[in-house]
Amino acid sequence: MTDKDHKGDIHITNNFNAPIGQHIDHVDTINFRMDGDGTFHFGMVEEAHVTADTEKDKCKRDEELFHFVHPEIEGDEAWRVHDAVKRVVRLQGIQMICQYLSQLRNEKKVLLPPNPSAAYAELVRMGMPSGEGFNEITFRKYYNKR
Repeated sequence: MTDKDHKGDIHITNNFNAPIGQHIDHVDTINFRMDGDGTFHFGMVEEAHVTADTEKDKCKRDEELFHFVHPEIEGDEAWRVHDAVKRVVRLQGIQMICQYLSQLRNEKKVLLPPNPSAAYAELVRMGMPSGEGFNEITFRKYYNKR
């Protein structure tokens, strides 16, 4: 077979500039033929089928959401807060964690409990170490400072 009579199928996956919050659920086959001069001839090009994601589909996770996410925040934004808290508790010390929680509280992204023990237990569940330097006594010194 020479380049002049090459025929074949190609499957192209592209986002087709789908709007944010939507995804491509089907892409049809695009048939093509290439001439000897390198010109492609396309046939049977069909549109992709675009469907909207539902909040339920986007938010499926195997883990439990951070307990103190503000009740007005839902869906992807709640999971962004969850992921941010999870990242901070794994990478920072107690003082920085408490400062970040205060920042989130001021931005009305979390509702912090008045009891430091409940907050400490939740942060340990989220991945904060509980060993030396991360004990509850140290946490109480910095928690919920205005």
